[in-house]
Amino acid sequence: MAEEQETFLSHLVELRDRLIRVLIMVGLAFIPLAFFARELYSLLAAPLLAVLPAGGQMIATDVVGVFLVPMKVALTVAFLVVLPFVLYQVWAFVAPGLYVHEKKLALPLLAASVILFFVGMAFAYFAFFPMVFGFMSKFAPEGVAWMTDIEKYFSFVLTMFMAFGVTFEVPVIVIVLVKIGVVEVAKLREIRPYVIVGAFVIGAIFTPPDVISQFMLAMPMWLLYEAGIILASMIVKSPPKEAGASDYRPPSDEEMDRELDRAEQHSGEQKT
Repeated sequence: MAEEQETFLSHLVELRDRLIRVLIMVGLAFIPLAFFARELYSLLAAPLLAVLPAGGQMIATDVVGVFLVPMKVALTVAFLVVLPFVLYQVWAFVAPGLYVHEKKLALPLLAASVILFFVGMAFAYFAFFPMVFGFMSKFAPEGVAWMTDIEKYFSFVLTMFMAFGVTFEVPVIVIVLVKIGVVEVAKLREIRPYVIVGAFVIGAIFTPPDVISQFMLAMPMWLLYEAGIILASMIVKSPPKEAGASDYRPPSDEEMDRELDRAEQHSGEQKT
């Protein structure tokens, strides 16, 4: 009992140390980025500013919003910059409890998760935002000044980044679920219609209430689900059977009786 408690406390200490390292790295990345907070927010707001009508601009309804919101953007960028280091700390914490074959699979999946998350964010910034904001600008009523608060815009953009980043993780999630035996590839193919419906439901929840936004989140989710099935069927294969293992069958009662009879007859012949 004392050894288990000591092990648990050592894990807590290690977790605390790794969290401190992550916070230090985020702070070190944030310090230089804070000097470019205004430029970072302008870059983040570029997709909306590009479609605003002539004379249109963003507004700040909070007194300190013009300072805090760009700082939040800089802090978010700092976290994304050190995200590989954060994931490495997570890996270093859980790796001692994994088997060798699990480590071989975890490292590629970890790298793929980082890449796919950034690809999802890039898709949102370069494809989703321009199309959705352009669609919204065309439907603005005549005489209505279409402007938004910088805090609300940041919240919306951050939500979309998270939604698309997680959406692009679908292949990794599918592979992990199949690999650990939670679900089989055949079952994933069987529930495909429900996944498609669920993708559009998720798109309706996390995107603006228009068909284009829902379609642009649901379609990548469905296609990536299909890609995950293909990759899972290629990666997760049934283990090779040992020689003679598939031919083994426990003997029946009749076969056991015949073997006993033969043994008795053979024993009797030897005695005579």
